[in-house]
Amino acid sequence: MEKKKHGDRRDGIWLRDLPAMNQIMPTIMPNRADNEAYINVDVDLRPLEAYLAKKNEGRTEDKITFFHVITAAIGKAFVLRPRMNRFICNHKVYQRRNITVAFVVKKKFEDKSEEGLAFLEFAPEDTIDTFHDKIMHIIHQTRRNDMKDASSGAMDVLISMPHFMTVAAVKLIRWLDQFGVLPDSIIGSDPNHAAILLSNLGSIGLEGGYHHLVNWGTNSCFVVVGKKFRKADYDENGNADVHEVIPLGITLDERIADGFYYSGTVALLKELLEHPELLEMPANTPVEYAIKR
Repeated sequence: MEKKKHGDRRDGIWLRDLPAMNQIMPTIMPNRADNEAYINVDVDLRPLEAYLAKKNEGRTEDKITFFHVITAAIGKAFVLRPRMNRFICNHKVYQRRNITVAFVVKKKFEDKSEEGLAFLEFAPEDTIDTFHDKIMHIIHQTRRNDMKDASSGAMDVLISMPHFMTVAAVKLIRWLDQFGVLPDSIIGSDPNHAAILLSNLGSIGLEGGYHHLVNWGTNSCFVVVGKKFRKADYDENGNADVHEVIPLGITLDERIADGFYYSGTVALLKELLEHPELLEMPANTPVEYAIKR
């Protein structure tokens, strides 16, 4: 890991040598929520279904799902496309020190059931199998554990104060967050401080869509996974190919990279999901892909 220099954060390295336009944009347009770019990706289910049928053969529990494969593919894309793992805070652009993934875990599929926060690291050497093990471990831990995660516990403390103290405390916390000095007891499992934040709406029967970014935290990429639907693709002769897809609604902070870089990332993501066996190699294994025009 690169040695920390003045201006760096514990979670990110200040990128001092960027082109002038990239350095000035966070000052001209300081709010993350005002700089959202939206990308839609429809994932062809046919290669995924064939892969999962083979992969889950003989498994009776903890099966690998579409969500696991999609999440691992996004993680690998971040490893191979490192500009995706940047964030902006306090008018500066940072390269995140590691790749973190967060999503909400419903402890029970009931209206009154509490939610837990899953927060885990995607390592450059991870494969679909090692990352699946990480996901299942934290899901099981969250569902059987009555204890709150660090971030939820910190929120409980804040709302227990008199209102004027809560407001003052939140303002102080937001100021400290700008400089990256908040302890893990406050943000240790906060999904808004993850590199990749996902919402699996398809698992509860909802259509795909997009989710906004927020000015709190450091998250620059929010992915919504919707429920599958049938879609028709057409060849150059107008012949229809009807098949099932899963929609991904991706929201990005447009200040961390340009459109061409995002296009390359989407091309890589599609390549990985069309050939999911590539995820069985360590995430830092290069992959050949092309931008389709």
